[in-house]
Amino acid sequence: MAEKPRKKTARTSATATPGGDAGRSDGTHYLVTGATGFIGRFLVERLAQRAAAKIHVLVRETSADKFEALQARLGEAGEKLIPLYGDITEPAVIAAADLRRLKGKIEHVFHLAAAYDMNMSDATADRVNAAGTRNVVGLVNALGGARQKTIRLHHISSVAVAGGDFVGRFTEDMFDENQRLSHPYYRTKFEAEKIVREESRVPFRIYRPGAVVGSSQTGEIDKIDGPYYFFKTIQKISDRMPKWMPLFGIEGGRVPIAPVDYVAAAIDALAHKPGLDGQCFHLMQSHSPTVGELLETFLEVAHGPGFARKLQLSSLPSAPKKLAGALGGRVPAAAQRRLSRAIGVPLSVLGYVSNRAVFDDRQARTALKGTGIACPDVRDYADRLWRYWELHLDVGTRVPARLVRAVAGKVVVVTGASSGIGFTTAKKLAAAGAKIVLVARTREKLEEAQKIIATAGGEAHVHPCDLTNLADIDRCAAEVLREFGHIDVLVNNAGRSIRRGVLESLTRFHDFERTMQLNYFGAVRLILALLPSMVQRKSGHIINISSIGVLANAPRFAAYVASKAALDAFSRCLSAEIKHKNIHFTAIYMPLVRTPMIAPTKIYQYVPTWSPDNAADTVIRAIVEKPKSIATPLGTAAAVSYAIWPKVNDYILSKGFRLFPSSGPTRGRKEAAPKPTLEQVVFANVFKGEHW
Repeated sequence: MAEKPRKKTARTSATATPGGDAGRSDGTHYLVTGATGFIGRFLVERLAQRAAAKIHVLVRETSADKFEALQARLGEAGEKLIPLYGDITEPAVIAAADLRRLKGKIEHVFHLAAAYDMNMSDATADRVNAAGTRNVVGLVNALGGARQKTIRLHHISSVAVAGGDFVGRFTEDMFDENQRLSHPYYRTKFEAEKIVREESRVPFRIYRPGAVVGSSQTGEIDKIDGPYYFFKTIQKISDRMPKWMPLFGIEGGRVPIAPVDYVAAAIDALAHKPGLDGQCFHLMQSHSPTVGELLETFLEVAHGPGFARKLQLSSLPSAPKKLAGALGGRVPAAAQRRLSRAIGVPLSVLGYVSNRAVFDDRQARTALKGTGIACPDVRDYADRLWRYWELHLDVGTRVPARLVRAVAGKVVVVTGASSGIGFTTAKKLAAAGAKIVLVARTREKLEEAQKIIATAGGEAHVHPCDLTNLADIDRCAAEVLREFGHIDVLVNNAGRSIRRGVLESLTRFHDFERTMQLNYFGAVRLILALLPSMVQRKSGHIINISSIGVLANAPRFAAYVASKAALDAFSRCLSAEIKHKNIHFTAIYMPLVRTPMIAPTKIYQYVPTWSPDNAADTVIRAIVEKPKSIATPLGTAAAVSYAIWPKVNDYILSKGFRLFPSSGPTRGRKEAAPKPTLEQVVFANVFKGEHW
């Protein structure tokens, strides 16, 4: 059935100002378990926005550093946090003295602490999720004392209470439906909710988030989970298959997805709204996407191909389903965990492929009316999730032994290091033990890159610089030399590209000036500033990221190719002057690489491109082998053929020039991504990597 177009509605972001009693200043006391966890951090951030809130954070004494990190995350609002040392797996949870001190004072208890690991053992699930919840309920009952109506328990449960194979609509009023609960997580989340329902002597509310993903605003996530298990495969498909190539996929079951900022905002609002005691709320996107729709959404933001057709699981052979059932029900837990590690995905996550439950969130939507809080559609924030994953979580880097030998302990300057080729190169070199000097214009982006590299165990230093400003380049180079004393490797990666024909640039001489300013003058100025230290040490390596366009003379790129060719010529001349000083030059004639620089040209979504990972591996090869130049076979063939048959080259390039139109902005209008014609597809693949 064809998908209905989405109706555009004006609505407030999931991060709207807290509703309910946001303006109260009576010093409401909260107690939060699991506050340092993923949802917990976002919820505490919401609670801290409330006037005079006092938030008691349950934390083990051995985890005091996590409490301090949470305080630091909140800035000035962190002063509202008060550590409460205890452990939900202990019957009393907190010390008797703390119980006496807080009795009758706490008004809201948010219980988020739980063990969430789809490969967990039954013993762990029982100890943390079931027994831990029973201990918390006992604590809340004791804190309420004789004035039990003054305290309220907010239990964060999960849609997992429905089990892994429930069929049909699961509403917020449903709980015990004789569902099968074979997995330890599903079983103990059900048991924990049952404990709250049966043993709590104080008013309670229950919240069941779906599959919680990163923030819809920033993409922030703390680990690989749920849909993220498939991101690496999506990345590989996008890197290796052109966007025009149709795929076959599966439709699968519906995924009750929700961004963490919505979940936290909804819990905060519902917790403070009167008249909701005893109710349960499903927190997720109302019209949950199918597995196929979700995969297609992430393939789109990864610039990969789409599905030409999605098959319903009911049309597939029954053997795979029986095998999956056998794996889930008969294979020992230890063997299941080993199999999960081998395929990179927990077997329980694969259950969503055939999930037949549809979760109804009508009660939550009704209660949230008037708060400005609604769950956004995943298609509206998928690009943020993808970018955050690529930057922060896709940190697995294979480090060849020869690279470690080549760069360990050495100082490497990478320009344009805040994204694309530069960032990926910096990440790989840092993993090999190099000291990376990150250079780009924006400090905030560089600091983000530095943090990511540090998280992966690498060393990086931030040196912001406007590489179009000669004085700023001199300042930056002097600072770097003062800090490190010398530079071993300089990677001139920063660049500007303009795709516009010369006849469309007759009144745009500034395009040629600003391209030359960054790509040529900026790079040369930096070389001149760092070169004396290399000469003094009789050691150094300068790598210039050039372009296949220099070899193939790409039409529409006269400004860009000229600037890169100028740097090429400068470096060839200088190389002969300093060869006896043991200083090497390498020019890398990069083909088209999928980076933010080419993003404005929408047709590039459909032509073959390298990934930043491929490009970074080429830079690494240059550092290890120190060749004079590196080019693709097409680039080399183009250079040779231009020398021998220049008119043939002109004919081919002219054909490409006329075949691929100028971009929309060049023609003075916004541009949608055009679907390529068969002729364009064939041409782009024959001349793979060329700029058209």
